[in-house]
Amino acid sequence: MDVRTTEEFIDALPKVELHVHLVGSASVPTVLELSRRHPGSGVPTNEEELRAFYTFRDFPHFAEIYMAVNALVREPEDVATLVTGLARDLAAQRGRHVELQVTPYAHHIVGMPAAAVTEALDIAARTAAEEHGVSVAYIFDIPGEYAEEAVKITLDHALGHPPAALIGLGLAGIEQSRPPHRDAFRDAFRAARAAGLHSLPHGGEMSGPETIWEIIEGLAAERVGHGISCLADPRLVAHLRETQIPLEVCPTSNVCTGQVADISAHPLPALLGEGLYVTLNSDDPPMFSTTLSREYHVAAEVFGLGEADLAALARNAVNASFLDEAGKRAIHAEIDALTATPA
Repeated sequence: MDVRTTEEFIDALPKVELHVHLVGSASVPTVLELSRRHPGSGVPTNEEELRAFYTFRDFPHFAEIYMAVNALVREPEDVATLVTGLARDLAAQRGRHVELQVTPYAHHIVGMPAAAVTEALDIAARTAAEEHGVSVAYIFDIPGEYAEEAVKITLDHALGHPPAALIGLGLAGIEQSRPPHRDAFRDAFRAARAAGLHSLPHGGEMSGPETIWEIIEGLAAERVGHGISCLADPRLVAHLRETQIPLEVCPTSNVCTGQVADISAHPLPALLGEGLYVTLNSDDPPMFSTTLSREYHVAAEVFGLGEADLAALARNAVNASFLDEAGKRAIHAEIDALTATPA
């Protein structure tokens, strides 16, 4: 009888993606198509140069490159293309559900009306389900470094023209820029929660535990985007362990943006060893030369996780998602069927 390899197990494992950004999900061919369509943007128009363009010095440089690519997304049809392209890519990895981070402010500054963006998102979510079997939910994130202006644009869009699949409000961007605008962020998240949206901000990616405390205590975070700096604060680790607030961990991303020196030094094993609630995610996959499946391969190859550990991470993502109970049961049944098959 053939013996199943860990690689084959990962490829067959049903998956949920909780932390991926719309523009950051654009494949290299898609970005090349857009850069050729809009010359003069500063984004390379050949593949070799584009891959070199995606070599980041640090997080501010990554943010600069991200916004340059975002400026290529100029029409609502471009937005829909990105969503359906991500759904196609996830389907090839046995992805079943994605909670996709969209930045309304970025579309606003290139002149797209909120209602047109929402229409494109609605159409794309239906197409993703019908053509690729991937359910899509949206998180509207605020780029924190743009402060009150971005707060207003994002909240107005979320409350005034929400796509049908909008589930939450996020907060991304450069964490060190947040403290002067703390009250504006708190007010925005309070209004979003009152409207029934979930609180899903980033924290502890490029700054210390104090940022994680702020999103938990000030923004009532229900999941933590990244959260890897929590290990520097034993009291925070104890709180996360007790509450089981999920961490959306993105190992390859953390290396590519310079938050972790080397993949072997990533704190994923320590987070698991502390009994924290961890999910694996890809963040901006083509920009970091990764995929959701690749993050599971990294967990196996670099940190020695076996099938039971990998399946547990997949189940964590299902449970931490905002899928309805029927959707969760369906994916759990697929995972159970795979793990019940002898290796």
